[in-house]
Amino acid sequence: MEFIFTFKIWVLVIFVAFVRKGLGFYLPGSYPHNYGIGDFLNVKVNSLTSIETEMPFRYYSLPFCTPKEGIKNSAENLGELLMGDRIENSPYRFKMYKNESDIFVCQSNPLSAEHVKLLKERIDEMYQVNVILDNLPAIRYTEMDGFMMRWTGHPVGAKVQGGYFVFNHLKFTVLVHKYEETNLARVVGTDDAAEMIPTVGNSGSDVPGYMVVGFEVVACSVSHSADAVKNLNMYDKYPTSIKCDPSTVSMAIKENEPLAFTYEVSFVERDIKWPSRWDAYLKMEGAKVHWFSILNSLMVIAFLAGIVLVIFLRTVRRDLTRYEELDKEAQAQMNEELSGWKLIVGDVFRAPSNPSFFCVMVGDGVQIIGMAIVTILYAALGFMSPASRGALITGMLLNYMILGIAAGYVAVRLWRTLSLGDPKGWISVSWQVSCFFPGIAFLTLTTLNFLLWGSGSTGAIPFSLFIILILLWFCISVPLTLFGGYYGAEAPHIEYPVRTNQIPREIPPQKYPSWLLVLGAGTLPFGTLFIELFFIFSSIWMGRVYYVFGFLFIVLILLVVVCAEVSLVLTYMHLCVEDWQWWWKSFFSSGSVALYIFLYSINYLIFDLRSLNGPVSATLYLGYSLLMALAIMLATGTVGFLSSFWFVHYLFSSVKLD
Repeated sequence: MEFIFTFKIWVLVIFVAFVRKGLGFYLPGSYPHNYGIGDFLNVKVNSLTSIETEMPFRYYSLPFCTPKEGIKNSAENLGELLMGDRIENSPYRFKMYKNESDIFVCQSNPLSAEHVKLLKERIDEMYQVNVILDNLPAIRYTEMDGFMMRWTGHPVGAKVQGGYFVFNHLKFTVLVHKYEETNLARVVGTDDAAEMIPTVGNSGSDVPGYMVVGFEVVACSVSHSADAVKNLNMYDKYPTSIKCDPSTVSMAIKENEPLAFTYEVSFVERDIKWPSRWDAYLKMEGAKVHWFSILNSLMVIAFLAGIVLVIFLRTVRRDLTRYEELDKEAQAQMNEELSGWKLIVGDVFRAPSNPSFFCVMVGDGVQIIGMAIVTILYAALGFMSPASRGALITGMLLNYMILGIAAGYVAVRLWRTLSLGDPKGWISVSWQVSCFFPGIAFLTLTTLNFLLWGSGSTGAIPFSLFIILILLWFCISVPLTLFGGYYGAEAPHIEYPVRTNQIPREIPPQKYPSWLLVLGAGTLPFGTLFIELFFIFSSIWMGRVYYVFGFLFIVLILLVVVCAEVSLVLTYMHLCVEDWQWWWKSFFSSGSVALYIFLYSINYLIFDLRSLNGPVSATLYLGYSLLMALAIMLATGTVGFLSSFWFVHYLFSSVKLD
């Protein structure tokens, strides 16, 4: 009875939470945190970042103030570590709804020549300091050409007339929203529930709690007198009033002279609901999605793809109908003039060159496209919001490992089909599937990691994380792939509708090289992506927040459809000219979209990342772009081959054959 009563209470609580005005649906890990007046707020710092180098560095790599209790790392997930985030505690200390000004933090030791050089480099490379409060990054507003620009973080300093100045005074503004219901138990109205449901605010009193719904910062360079701060302790009040004027700088960086740091904080109550507090970040200038442009492009591409599909189906049905209506003698007479695809009936299912490698690429492609669909779908449903740092990368890795079962199954079953039912060698194929793409990714990351290690960047994967990734690979991904391969070996292979001749038929000379058609076929799938690619690249390389996963999911589905259609058309064209070597061509006809994506990445590097500085940054960019292009080639190529295989099997099983 007690269990049933408890269950009913929780059901009622959940129901009330859903129907209450202003309280939205909160996913796991994204629930609001309510603070009572005077409660301490934990301010954290993240890695220093710059769009000019794409190499993050630890906040405390510069001579900034450290907390009294020492530097402590916050809980990080796998995705955060891979992204280069290093979230640590900070010396800034806020109390909810307590405005404070002229708070002294610390004075650094006299700057050494090395520190002066490092500070100047970070200022020249436009590094940003990222401060976090209640999981919200600090926003900085600047006015440019009459427009208000929003940025996350604030610069380390500024270079003015040849001199270098550090921003040593921070003016924080915390936007808060009053929590309307201080005790949820009063809504439920039972004494028993009051013992189970925690209250909000100060010890359950009637003092309202507040939620953080915004975090803004203004960075200033203020010259502090060494005599004024020499007797001050951390969090003491500065003896004189500090005026924060972002348009002027005065704290110069000089060797053998210390830096003094101060801050002020004010709390402003705003009518911003907690579920809407990320809107300010998702609407940042330059990252606004051009909805109408994307929608227009999607409609055009869908219209063209529909035309291709209709024409294609009408052509195939016409050929099949004409064959069905003719008798055998008439069919023999019509073969040459009607179509050439029936002439290769004895060769169309001849195994391609390098069949095991072909199966491996298809298996890895199934794993990648499955991971992309599942991850983007979950992100579109809100389970991987920008508030959950690293959740997207972690989800991708988890989905990729689980889908090793599908990769092993498809690759081994295709291997059995090419071997006409012989399961011999399925273990080798499964091993190759589990090691081909992950091995290339691991070697690429390791090579790039040495560059990051040499630069001292937090983007470098720690050695301990390398061990974790290897364990995940060989203890989870490989066994799941072998497990899927075992079921693929046990499953019946796909029976061909026709027999294959012992002697291969000679392929007639072609007017145009087939590889030219294969490469050109990738332009139509690329047309479904190129607009969205700009926003994806801006999110990855320009530090902008990508959030339109619903549109991305639609684009992905459209890409799959177009890749299937393009591969079908190219395969049919090759069959009509008696070219029975369609296996690899069907794969690369849709997979060639990766070539155009890589060329687009080079274009983005030249025209949009002009400020990207140094050979290390360019090498990192090109290395990651190549890895992304390889993954896209495997995924789109697999879609193209599977659709072509289904079509060829259907075509030759539907026509009357001698």
